Amino acid sequence: MKMPKLKTKSGVKKRFKITANGKVKHGVAGKRHRLISHNAKYIRQNRGTTVLSDPDTKTVKKWAPYGLD
Repeated sequence: MKMPKLKTKSGVKKRFKITANGKVKHGVAGKRHRLISHNAKYIRQNRGTTVLSDPDTKTVKKWAPYGLD
């Protein structure tokens, strides 16, 4: 008998990408709605994506056992 395949957490598929060097990119939180309460500097600085820290990367990679496409 073979071990069953592991499933990737569906939230991880939607929220993260893995770079060629194995780092994990993610979008910044707090940019979807109610932006009127944030100032322009906050919105501008949180544009684009950032790289996760190493401890968080380890956790996300556990949730995606075969990587992300």
